[in-house]
Amino acid sequence: MLNLSYKGAVCAAAVALYSAVPTLGHAQEEPYDIYLSMSYSGNDWQAEASNMIKALAASSDYADKTNLEVQVAGPNTQRQIQQINAMVQAGADAIVVYPISPTALNNVVRSACARGVEIIAYDGEITEPCAYNVTINQSEAGRKTAEWLVDQLDGEGDIILVNGVPGTSVDTARTQAAKEVFAQHDGINVIGEADGMWSQAVARTELNKLMSTRDWSDVDGLWMQVGCYTANAMQLESGIAPEDVAPCAGEGSNGGRIQMLPLGTEVDGAELPYAPFGAPRISYAAPPYSGAMAFKLAVDILEGKEVDKRTELPLPLITNETVQLCETGSWDEQKAGCNVFNPSLVSNPGWFASIFSEELPQLGLDAALEGQPEN
Repeated sequence: MLNLSYKGAVCAAAVALYSAVPTLGHAQEEPYDIYLSMSYSGNDWQAEASNMIKALAASSDYADKTNLEVQVAGPNTQRQIQQINAMVQAGADAIVVYPISPTALNNVVRSACARGVEIIAYDGEITEPCAYNVTINQSEAGRKTAEWLVDQLDGEGDIILVNGVPGTSVDTARTQAAKEVFAQHDGINVIGEADGMWSQAVARTELNKLMSTRDWSDVDGLWMQVGCYTANAMQLESGIAPEDVAPCAGEGSNGGRIQMLPLGTEVDGAELPYAPFGAPRISYAAPPYSGAMAFKLAVDILEGKEVDKRTELPLPLITNETVQLCETGSWDEQKAGCNVFNPSLVSNPGWFASIFSEELPQLGLDAALEGQPEN
């Protein structure tokens, strides 16, 4: 059963000492009440992650044994703390959370755990030991994409960085790792940097500011957590030929991956800039299904199954050599290795393409796009 609420309820914090107790499972006499607490929600990735959680909750495997309620705190730490307190007071069995901070929620999470509520964070991490975390290796993502860009530039060039949402564990780990790589190469110069909030629209705004005093010909490469699709589009708009766009490291948007396909690739619904032209890229993203995986693990924990405190998901790294078009977008086709979808199937170029998990057969293309399960 799915109940959506977008009000951040305010309740007094439950104060209790946390003691580590092995998970024994919760005796189920009625469906488990599982809450989703989202922090920053103003981008395609968060919308997609939310869709996939809702789809899993609505699937035949989970619909009869869970109730899901969704609340959005926004980029406000205090509001998310109040929201989690309210969820505990309302009788939550488990809370799936995208944390605004790795440490700011520790007290409220500790209190929730002490009252028997399971806390499972996705993508961003919570450092309180009683919490479970589902994530990728964010530092590896930052490091590998930065190393790719350095290699593309033969160790010399002027680059622009567009980071994510400041203060989150995700942004901190990726950005620090990338900057450590760049600092090892004297020939790499960071000539501009901005926070892109993991949004194509914000990336365009920030790039417009950064480019107001320079030309695209001054930029040799870009490292962007989100926005490579937009940066490529802006270069085309400025008159740069498709074959001359600067290499861009980052993001897993469908639009960016379509641009990576070789010029002339037949793609249904393609139109520049949402079209193949061999843009030099390495593409990655935290999989949007990470929230659904956290939901699955929450149910596993409540049912008494053994679950590791940290679940590290595979890091999807796609290059021009490994990008592969999905013809239909079916779950079986994705299992076979395709990783980008026709624009006729995915109209929003900012939508994220790394949606496949063999552990979540309930979730396919419709789950990510519409919140509808496969079964």
